[in-house]
Amino acid sequence: MSILVFIEITEGTIKKSSLEAISYGAQLGDVTAIAFGEISVEELAKAGLSGASKVLHVSDEKYHLGNVQAYSSAISEAMESIGADTLVLSKSSLGDPISARVAIKQGASLASNVIELPDTSDGFTVKTSIYTGKAFAITKLTEDKKVISIKKNAIGIKEDGNAATVESFTPSSTDTDFKAKITSQNKTTGEILLPEADLVVSGGRGLKGPENWGMIEELATTLGAATGCSKPVSDMDWRPHHEHVGQTGIKVAPSLYIAVGISGAIQHLAGVNSSKYIVVVNKDPEAPFFKAADYGIVGDAFEVIPKLTEAIKAIS
Repeated sequence: MSILVFIEITEGTIKKSSLEAISYGAQLGDVTAIAFGEISVEELAKAGLSGASKVLHVSDEKYHLGNVQAYSSAISEAMESIGADTLVLSKSSLGDPISARVAIKQGASLASNVIELPDTSDGFTVKTSIYTGKAFAITKLTEDKKVISIKKNAIGIKEDGNAATVESFTPSSTDTDFKAKITSQNKTTGEILLPEADLVVSGGRGLKGPENWGMIEELATTLGAATGCSKPVSDMDWRPHHEHVGQTGIKVAPSLYIAVGISGAIQHLAGVNSSKYIVVVNKDPEAPFFKAADYGIVGDAFEVIPKLTEAIKAIS
């Protein structure tokens, strides 16, 4: 199979989830990746460590701001250019609309939230995560061309490849591709954003008030993690609403999610159950969150978290 992988970048580096997509594609066939925006050749070449043999770089400034329609056209054109029959990308707020548009342009079968390599013993089937991770579906892709969207943290990253060659790619864009124009982007600075975070520390009502959030922030800073909170905490204005994690807030899929003083309501669990590992700290041994946790500490957060932070500082 000839595979094209869409690379997402942030702050001039390849996102971890895109490296997972490259590693997945490398197990299916020969991988060419495509990236847009400001990023160095040296950074793009690192995609080779995860299995890409070549990276197509679209450096034109009009592609810098993540225009979904333009990206989709360019990716579809790249597939035609290299003869790719499969597009692999990570499931994300940017990847989701792109995967749908490319599937339509290519007449391809689409599977989203894929968690395993395909089974080709009888056609081409993939296993996907559904109902916020509570169940799985086996989906058969019947078209010759396929678009596969990978769930974050579902695929291990390959690191034994060689540097990829990097080539400039100039799509034959049309005015139609830019009917919707992104004029600017204002990103929060000075903190790790929840949707991008690989580590998240969240607090709940068990912290008793906003004045006690310092220990959550200190633990997060020590780990290089983002901070989050439960819905009641944001509703009471203890923390800003952009930190609300859950079904009605931000859904996260970090490698590590630490929940402090959060009981574990089903709405919160729906937003975090894609995390690779969940650690729960709660003084109530009957807290529902313990049933979903990989590791749990029954204890007073005001005693546990400072000690945990100091222990991490001692070994870091």
